[in-house]
Amino acid sequence: MVSDAFLRDSGRLSPGASGRGREEQFLRFYLEPDTKVMLPVSQLTEVLTIPLGQIIPIPHMPSWVMGVYNWRGEILWMVDLGQLFGLTSWAQLSLKSSVYKAFVLRAAGNSPEAKKQALGLVISRVEDIEWCDPAAIQSPPAAAVEAGLAPFLRGFWVKPDGDIIVTLDGEAIMAAMPQS
Repeated sequence: MVSDAFLRDSGRLSPGASGRGREEQFLRFYLEPDTKVMLPVSQLTEVLTIPLGQIIPIPHMPSWVMGVYNWRGEILWMVDLGQLFGLTSWAQLSLKSSVYKAFVLRAAGNSPEAKKQALGLVISRVEDIEWCDPAAIQSPPAAAVEAGLAPFLRGFWVKPDGDIIVTLDGEAIMAAMPQS
């Protein structure tokens, strides 16, 4: 399990210092059905465990927008990532959980506006941190990509053991949010 402190501190780690060369850290997580996904840790702020009932629904929003959550005094839009991609929505999962698992995605850039932009992404489960050379992320054949996932896809990473992990583009996810 990935701790909040690990995500916050990960920006201070130097991949070169660990002997890993050009590899970067990615958070690996899972979406139903059977989709292993990862995003660069540099785009993430924190992993959240949110009690049910703490996300407040907002009317007239796309179905994949679950609502808003008070995160450290900041209003954070919460998105059902599985539903956004056309996969199984969180509400359809057979989980008997009393909490949501989510993480905070931050907009890229150093401007004050970019630093204020954040989005909560609700997922099935957080798995682990992966070290990956971004040059090893491959573009998928167009026919192999789900239509709902294609706009948010950076590519696929095939691990040395043959495991395939979908790599997402955090900026494309941020851009999908309706303007308020």
